Order: sequence, then structure tokens, then C-alpha cells
Amino acid sequence: MSGEKQPFVVMAKPVGSRCNMRCTYCYYLDKGKYSAHEKQSRMSYALLERLIRQTVEASPGPVVSFVWHGGEPTLAGLEFYERAVELQKKYLPKGWQAWNNLQTNGLLLNKKWCAFLKENRFDVGVSIDGSEAVHNANRRDLGGTGTWSRARQAVRTLRAAGIEPDLLCTVNSATVRDPEGVYRTLESLECGWVQFIPIVVRLPGGGFSEESVAPEAYGRFLCAMFDLWVKNGLGKMDVQLFAETARILAGGSPSVCWMAEECGRAPVVEEDGSVYACDHFVDPEHRLGTLGSAKLGALLDSPAQTAFGRTKREGLTAECRSCPWYRFCGGGCLKDRFGVSKDGEPGQYYLCAGLRALFAHAVPVLESVMEQSRAGRSPEEIMKTL
Repeated sequence: MSGEKQPFVVMAKPVGSRCNMRCTYCYYLDKGKYSAHEKQSRMSYALLERLIRQTVEASPGPVVSFVWHGGEPTLAGLEFYERAVELQKKYLPKGWQAWNNLQTNGLLLNKKWCAFLKENRFDVGVSIDGSEAVHNANRRDLGGTGTWSRARQAVRTLRAAGIEPDLLCTVNSATVRDPEGVYRTLESLECGWVQFIPIVVRLPGGGFSEESVAPEAYGRFLCAMFDLWVKNGLGKMDVQLFAETARILAGGSPSVCWMAEECGRAPVVEEDGSVYACDHFVDPEHRLGTLGSAKLGALLDSPAQTAFGRTKREGLTAECRSCPWYRFCGGGCLKDRFGVSKDGEPGQYYLCAGLRALFAHAVPVLESVMEQSRAGRSPEEIMKTL
């Protein structure tokens, strides 16, 4: 129905791009140059209240979604999130609830933080790039020291508090050299959910950063991960990409934006109140406005944001439109649509070859797994057949 409110998730950046780490592949550290403030600080409580009130007003309910991101969002301090929860309770209609997700490097998490997160039912994602050597190759603190042991301890502290965090693992030039080591380390942390995030950083003069993953290496890594998971991890650990592929095979729609036909329902709100189209498009061209000048719902449904979301479907190459695997990837993320198709058409998803390799390898196996599951076989029985 025209005018009906549509679901969305707001990605709130309470400290903007400020961070207590210096990951070599980070794409966000320089985004503070677009802030209206001379120096980024913490989102004011007045702006926080405006953000929460307008997010609730724009939501169709009964669940209102907030992802707290950065930079490093824990730099805002525990009291900031205590205030956020108070304001959510103030503005949520009766019978509605807030879903909060904190995406963190884990360095500041302690028992007090974790008790709060547990009590207020926050989902938590912790960034950890698999094995110690692989993680420390790129994820270092301000003094240049590797952070793997502190990230692992954050996972343990969360689990001790009764929180099973998601593990956020980048796929870069280091991780692809040790897929089994990465998998075994993630498995040993005994968490139920893993996301693999490819690193692709183009350099101003052409080419890619040394941390970037090449399409073919990306495909080999994902195929290796799938084989390890399907033979060892069924019923124990879910991998987002594999779970989404199974969801689509079952007739559902992808729940993550980069795999969907259209995007644009995950706006970013920075520490100064500026609203941007997407986490990967924080720049003047994709700045929709501010929470002080317009309502979040109006910015989300603005012509600029609607056109941004439709570009994902309308900007496909002919190769993409005819691809048998298109229904699984939706043409890939817009930020990496700078490749060239086999016919020489620009706008192809750069990592296309990697995803094609994965889907060709994994889909027949997933179909067998799903068929056996429908027949009543347990994950242990299915893994024995594989």
C-alpha cells in the first residue's frame, strides 16, 4: 500500500569514525572529515533522543532496530547506552521492543559492560580475524600492538555473561592463505554465528591495497570454509553467507542488503546528526540531510535514497542479469561494482568470480543437506553422509 511504513535498520555512529585501533584495511577512519564538528566527539544526549524518537516514529514496528557502530562505539561510554535504553523505553509504544546490536572490537568490554548488555538483551558482534597471526597482521591498537588476545578475551567475557556473540571475520590477503587455521580458531571460540566480510580497497592511483582479496582467492577461501563447515559445523555454527544461500534455496528472500535486489534501508546517522545513504557511502554525494533539518523517516523515503536503493537492481550488467546465480547475490554490493563484465561492460561486481565459484560448489551440497534435514536426519547424521 502506498505510504505504508517499511522496515529498516538505523546504523548509529555515536562517536563517528573515532577508534582505539588502527586496522590496516579500515575504510572508515577518515570519515570524520565530513563531520560538521571541527573534531568528532560523542553524539549529544539531545541528538540521541532525537534519533531514537524519530527511528521509532518511522518504524512500522513492533520491533525497532538499532545497530551501534563506529569507529568503535564503546568509546561513547557505558552511560551513553544506559541513556539510550532509557529513551527507547520512553518512546516505544506499548507492545513494541527495541533490537540493539553492538558491533565492537571488544577492547573495552569488561564484566560491567557485559552485564549491561545481557540485562538489556543486546546482540553483540566482535571483530576477530581468525587465528592470532592472521588477526594481528592487520588488527592493531594505537601503539601498533596486535589485539587478538584481547578480542578473544572479549568473546570469553561475553560468553561468561551469557551472551553468544557473532564473530565478524574479514576476508583479506592474510586470511585467504590459512582457511583451515581461520576456521578452527573461530570454531574453538564456540559461538553460533560467523560473518565473512571481504576486504577490497582501491588505491587512488589504481590497483588495490596489499590487504585486499582477489576474486579467485575469495572464491577458494569461501569454498574451503564451506567444506569445513558442512562436514564439521552443522548444528553448531552458522555462517551468514551459507545460511542466506539456504534461505534463498528454500524460497525466502535474503535478509542482508548486499545480497538483496535493492538496498537503501540501512541509513547511517553520524555523531553530528548527519544522515547518509549507507555505511560504505559516507561522503557529500550521499549525504541525505541532518536530523535537525528533517525527520529520519522523510530522509529514508526521499527521492535520493530511493534512487540509491534502486541503483542496485537497475544498474546491473547484461552478464549479471543473465547469470544463474544472480538470485543468490543480487549483483553484489554497490561499493564493489567497479569490475568489467566478460563483454566489456563496466559495473560488474568485482568479486563476482569468487561468488560464482562458491555457489557452483556449495548449492548442490546445500540442496542435499536441506533434503536430508526435511527427511528428519540430525546434523550429525547428515555430516556423516558428507
